[in-house]
Amino acid sequence: MSQIERVTREGIQPEITRPDPSRVRAGDPVHTTWNIEERDGLYCGLWQSTPGIWTVSYSEWEYVYIHAGHSVLTDADGTQTTLKAGDSFIIRPGYSGTWQVVETTLKDYVIKA
Repeated sequence: MSQIERVTREGIQPEITRPDPSRVRAGDPVHTTWNIEERDGLYCGLWQSTPGIWTVSYSEWEYVYIHAGHSVLTDADGTQTTLKAGDSFIIRPGYSGTWQVVETTLKDYVIKA
């Protein structure tokens, strides 16, 4: 395997999932994940979701870059973070709240478990 790999969805069978129904607060979000790398507690790839709202609770560290769409993260204290194309951010372990996809969102992710 090469030491450098171009990240693309081409040729990768996506995983299609939905959040557990007990976590969904609105809509019927459908998640499509293209897992590029899974090794030694490190995960990266592309993730897309259709509109909806669900609860989240992070036990891992995640770096995210938004390619397209519009989402809003609202933490347990009610603080909102708007995510749009071109934004990048880090979610640290212990974050909890809701993830709302307003417009179908596509992101790169790197997760360190």
